[in-house]
Amino acid sequence: MSKVESFEFRSETKELLQLMAHALYSSKDVFLRELISNASDALDKRRFAALTDSNVLAEVEELQIKIYADKEARTLFIEDNGIGMSRDELIENLGTIAHSGTKSFIKELKAAKDKDEEHKLIGQFGVGFYSSFIVSNDVRVESRRVGDTLAHCFSSKGDGHYTIEEIEKEGVGTRIILQLLPVDTENNLEDFTQEYILRSTIKKYSDFIQYPILLQSEERVHIENDDPEHNIDECSDPAHHETKLKWKQANSMKAIWLKSASEVEDKDYNEFYRQISHDWTDPITRIPIKAEGAFEYRGLLFIPGRAPFDLNYRDAKYGLRLHAQHVLIMEQCPELLPDYLRFVKGVVDSADLNLNISREILQKDRRINTIRKHLTKKVLDTIQKLSKDDAESFGKIWENYSRYLKEGVASDYDNRDRLLNLLRFVSTQTINDDAQAAKNSEGENTDTAPKAESKTPSMTSLEDYVSRMKLGQDAIYAIAGDSLESLKKSPHIEAFLKKDYEVLFLVDPYDEILFSQVPEFKEKKIQFIGRGEVELGTEEEREEQRKERESQEKDFENLIQKLAEILKSDVSSVRISTRLTSSPACLVGLEGDVSPHLHRILSQMGSADLPASKRILEINPDHPLLQKLRDKLASEPESEQIAKYASLLFGQSLLAEGSPLPDPVEYTKLVTELMVSGI
Repeated sequence: MSKVESFEFRSETKELLQLMAHALYSSKDVFLRELISNASDALDKRRFAALTDSNVLAEVEELQIKIYADKEARTLFIEDNGIGMSRDELIENLGTIAHSGTKSFIKELKAAKDKDEEHKLIGQFGVGFYSSFIVSNDVRVESRRVGDTLAHCFSSKGDGHYTIEEIEKEGVGTRIILQLLPVDTENNLEDFTQEYILRSTIKKYSDFIQYPILLQSEERVHIENDDPEHNIDECSDPAHHETKLKWKQANSMKAIWLKSASEVEDKDYNEFYRQISHDWTDPITRIPIKAEGAFEYRGLLFIPGRAPFDLNYRDAKYGLRLHAQHVLIMEQCPELLPDYLRFVKGVVDSADLNLNISREILQKDRRINTIRKHLTKKVLDTIQKLSKDDAESFGKIWENYSRYLKEGVASDYDNRDRLLNLLRFVSTQTINDDAQAAKNSEGENTDTAPKAESKTPSMTSLEDYVSRMKLGQDAIYAIAGDSLESLKKSPHIEAFLKKDYEVLFLVDPYDEILFSQVPEFKEKKIQFIGRGEVELGTEEEREEQRKERESQEKDFENLIQKLAEILKSDVSSVRISTRLTSSPACLVGLEGDVSPHLHRILSQMGSADLPASKRILEINPDHPLLQKLRDKLASEPESEQIAKYASLLFGQSLLAEGSPLPDPVEYTKLVTELMVSGI
């Protein structure tokens, strides 16, 4: 009978195991990931040793991992034919947790004030094997090292003690035997004797392990029968069937991100994308990642063909899958990309990262920042390349993810220039280009087929806008509003259209917020034409406009004062406009004011205390209505009609920009009254 040696753990293992089983692992099934990962490491060591000693690995022997269960005894076996462990290695590797500092660790852990602090402390220790005690209170490890004739068994109930004894074991490698705890679904403890649970767990965490993981499966087969009239295919009699055990491979072993693009077909990439994203559509593009040197990692990223439905949910979890040596460590690692790229799916694989005890929460590591910077640059450069080479793919990205790219402009200072180059806007120029293209298309198409529905308007980049700027133009002009149709008819753009100055149309409420934080592009100020004063043309033309405006101000001085007095509760002042050519009046804000469009949106979102600032009423001195009002005031200074027309002028300006009337009923009465008097 072999001698059984008893040992006490060199640390407060009982406390640590209690902590690990109840606090560290958010999912109980990770124990299988940890044990498979350890088995894979053992296989790696044996394969490496065979490079210098051919006796370590026979040519006919295949390195593999086997997993099987005894349902009646509730016992689970994880077996490998790796390098194995000697008696001393069992004591060194399994009899010690973290080898040192345990007392200090437990003291600090107990003093931890919150989970984040606790995780930081836990991250200093690595105890993957001890995750066995999450699902078992009786663990045996039978191991025989390559080159040894003796095998030994490590046994522990996780109570601070363990034993080592000499045993008989055929073949080298390690077999772990877990006496499973009762099933407890309320606490996420599944029945790990069930084949489908084992198979799904292997698929989830260890699908890309480079060695075959063989799972013992039950297969119902028909018993051979000599009766010629017996139809095997149609037979369902249990008496004519038996259950046999077969080994079936549970992992694919295909770490697709490690292969060169020439080795993988598009359909395989798309299948892998669907597997990790749970999306049934194909991705817009894929981005291979490869970094070599002192710190190496590989990866494969995808930009989904449609935005995930939960992308804007406050509690939604997102992030790339993080692997270490092809073993899944985190299903969603948000630290690998900035928040605004949360729509990107994919996997990153590195063996050089510092991981915490449960391999689920990364310690703060400068290498994570290195990966993050590289991946961010790679994604943005890929999108930029698509914007130049593949308009259709870029259009899909912009349609689905423009809001998030704009979010990045405001939040990611290091990549702001890259992101600004990706922004796209409809403009007066792109609308003209579309109209001309449609006209040319109609001229070429002389058949009587029905017209196709209008396509999405073309858009321009800021860089292209700047390349088309007129000589002497020192600003990028933009206007924000509720819809493209209303902006195209806005009085504010009349002078710009007349002088052929391009104006960007901003219909996304976020655009105005964005440009309040990013006020210029390539040293060109971004100017909202609904605010401040407007001066267009060369310096000589501007000087001529100033002189003309001074003359007009004198000519309309009395009317300006009268309108300002009548509308003092609605506007801050009245002045001659340089932006109107055909409309009688418009409302403009001061530089820095929130537009009425954005003000309405913020109010709807609950910013009820946001004050509405009074704006400036600009009048068009060349419009017949203003000229007649001027003359009316000169001939009948006390006429009540002046006040009525002033109110109508203010209301008309509100309607023209898409703003609601303060009193629609009163406005309707005024219109009716003036219509009657005019007939």
